[in-house]
Amino acid sequence: MQKAAIFLGFVPWIVFSVVAGPSTWMWAALAALVCSLVLAVPDWRNYRSISILDAAALLFFAVLVVLSLVLDRAALQPIEDRAQLISSVVIAVVALGSLAVGRPFTEFYAKKQAPKEVWSSPTFKKVNRVLTGLWGGVFVLNALCDVAVGYFGASADLFNWVIPIVAIVVAVKITGWYPEHVRSQLKEHRAHGAHEAHEAPRNPAQPA
Repeated sequence: MQKAAIFLGFVPWIVFSVVAGPSTWMWAALAALVCSLVLAVPDWRNYRSISILDAAALLFFAVLVVLSLVLDRAALQPIEDRAQLISSVVIAVVALGSLAVGRPFTEFYAKKQAPKEVWSSPTFKKVNRVLTGLWGGVFVLNALCDVAVGYFGASADLFNWVIPIVAIVVAVKITGWYPEHVRSQLKEHRAHGAHEAHEAPRNPAQPA
C-alpha cells in the first residue's frame, strides 16, 4: 500500500529521532544510515532510482557518522544538543522543497502502484501535492516541538513523544484515506455526468 511505502521512507528519520540523545546520537545516525541502505538498495536494484527521502537520508546520516568520527567532543557539542531538531528541519525542507519544485516526493511511491498513463493526470498530481504537503507539515510540527523542548523548557514527554506520534499516526491514516476518497469522488462525478448525458433530451431536428 502507498501509505506503508511512504511511512517506510520516514523510518530512518523516525529511528534517529527516537534513539538520538546527548550521548547516543552517533549510534542513532549509524542505525538510521543502515535503515536507509536497507530501503534504498532494493529500489535501486528494481528501478535504478531511489526516492528523494532515501537519497536525503543517505547523505544526511552518512555526514553525521563521518562527523562523529573526525571531530572532537567540543566541536560535536552543538550537534549533540540539536541533533533531533536538525533532522526534523532537514526532512521538512526535503519534503516541502520537493513540493516547491513541482516534484512531490510521494510520487515516487505512487508510481510503483499507479499505471503509467495516469502519472501526468491532474488527479494524480493533486493527490501527491496534498500528501507531500501533509508530511512536510508533520515534520515542521516535529521541529517546532523540538524547539519548544530545547529552548522553552516544554514537557519532553508531550512534545517529543505524544504530539509527534499522534501527528505521524494521523498522517498515515490520511495517506491511506485521501487517494481513495479522491478516486471515489472522481468516479461519482463521471457516473453523474454519464447519467445526465443519458437522460438529456435529444435536440429537435433542424428544419431544412
